[in-house]
Amino acid sequence: MYSGGKNDECYTPAYAVKPILEFIPKDARVWCPFDTLDSQFVKLISQTHSVEHSHIATGRDFFEYEPFHWDVMISNPPFTNKRAFFERALSLGKPFALLMANTWLNDRAPMQLFAERGLQLLLMDKRTEFVQPNRETTGKITFNSGYYCCDFLPRDIVIRTIDKT
Repeated sequence: MYSGGKNDECYTPAYAVKPILEFIPKDARVWCPFDTLDSQFVKLISQTHSVEHSHIATGRDFFEYEPFHWDVMISNPPFTNKRAFFERALSLGKPFALLMANTWLNDRAPMQLFAERGLQLLLMDKRTEFVQPNRETTGKITFNSGYYCCDFLPRDIVIRTIDKT
């Protein structure tokens, strides 16, 4: 299910994690299913919430592993095979916010997947420059990303300004 492509293991910078933080319920236990301890999701969310993180590289495959105690899921899944990742997230029946390319809205998959439970979007005013495994950025940002959410936001579309400094 995981792509062998070189672009799937990219890291989210802190400025792209910050917009989702205000929407995490106060006492929620957060699962970051595509993350290691070095993840900005884990680092920032753990400042205020209990966080369980997992990653396929440590033997915790998202399609086979689920923590015993968690309330909401927040992360940046691989962009390849995105439909399968969202199918799994929806099947778990809990709120989530997953960062994904906004170009996915041009596909039929989001409309099909979220038809029953409803799609919520947290859109950001600037493009996210993801960090490569070698800790470098490419300088090429060809698409905007946002959080595709289910049962997470106070309304269906929320827009936030991000500070990249």
